[in-house]
Amino acid sequence: MKKKILFIMNNLNCGGAEKALISLLETIDYSMYDVDVYLLRHTGLFLSKLPPEVNLLQEPAEYKYFDMSMRKAVFQCLRKGNLKIALLRLLAGSIYVSEKNRIRCEQRVWKYLAKSLPNLETHYDIAIGYLEKNPIYFCIDKVKASKKIGFIHNDYDKLGMDPNLDQVYFNQLNHLVTVSEECGHILRERFPTLSQNIEVMHNIVSPAAIHKLSMETVNLKEKDITIVSVGRLNYQKGFELAVESCKGLIQAGYPIKWYIIGEGEERASLERLIEKHDLKDNFILLGIKENPYPYIREADIYVQPSKFEGKSIAIDEAKILQKPIVVTNFSTAKDQIRNKINGLIVAMTPAAVCEGIREIIDNEALRKQLIVNLGQEMLGTEAEIYKLYQLFV
Repeated sequence: MKKKILFIMNNLNCGGAEKALISLLETIDYSMYDVDVYLLRHTGLFLSKLPPEVNLLQEPAEYKYFDMSMRKAVFQCLRKGNLKIALLRLLAGSIYVSEKNRIRCEQRVWKYLAKSLPNLETHYDIAIGYLEKNPIYFCIDKVKASKKIGFIHNDYDKLGMDPNLDQVYFNQLNHLVTVSEECGHILRERFPTLSQNIEVMHNIVSPAAIHKLSMETVNLKEKDITIVSVGRLNYQKGFELAVESCKGLIQAGYPIKWYIIGEGEERASLERLIEKHDLKDNFILLGIKENPYPYIREADIYVQPSKFEGKSIAIDEAKILQKPIVVTNFSTAKDQIRNKINGLIVAMTPAAVCEGIREIIDNEALRKQLIVNLGQEMLGTEAEIYKLYQLFV
């Protein structure tokens, strides 16, 4: 008899965890498992990528009131006579005002959001909160399941969350899974009483699929040196550092075109910085691309200027496409890059990123050796799915 599995996620917007979930769902054995997916919002580029075997559950109507302004939410609730939700939204609003840490704000608001959302009626064999905060909290508070699993997709200590709030929820999980050895080490240090329940499962990437998708035609190739970076336009990804690095390269006489694939809340501030440095012809925000792989394939260099990462799927994809890579020295960088073997790890400053890129441009022997070494790596991680199967037992 098939086991019944539930995956819980906020949405399927274009991010690393969302991409990882789609890859997992494309790999799972549907002859063994019936799979439901529960999203708080039915939004995101990857929504259309859900495999046909997956049953997408109805989104909770009440969640939208916590995803709009308080004034609008309360007005709509009162107009519909929903006094309970109106009160809960007001209480949540007091936290939005008083809690300056946006991450901890989301954690603290959950107690009011949870009272607004219905429990799921189905009993599952395994329920998986596939992201920190709301998906894990929902898994614990709103789902009946024989076994519960939570996923952390980042360096926990860099996320800025309140571990005391999380400890209460993590204690109720059968397994807490993260995406790299360093992330696992960080979790065990932060939650020593849970060490035996912390597991590492690398994100699933398929070289064959990436190579096939990369053959789509795009027109990036010019006489300029082409750099590509992929990621949300937010604080974590460090793209303001990339803009400053681009400025340094242009001032040094390098003909650079640097393309950023992704979207996010920092677009406006990045556009102002690009304008300030007169880089609008050199540093281009492409927005979200459904298929980023042709852009990576066309690039001369791939750069990841992040402040922190769990295990970057974009870096793995650039490795598969054998691009010379420059990454900043975030805490988990060494899980993916061996300095001057399959890429460069540089300090988290514009000058260091600039110098790393210059070294790849100017040192042809190093550039070719990085590409050769990447070609010899075994980069497919489809077998990671068996680690998840083991947790289902």
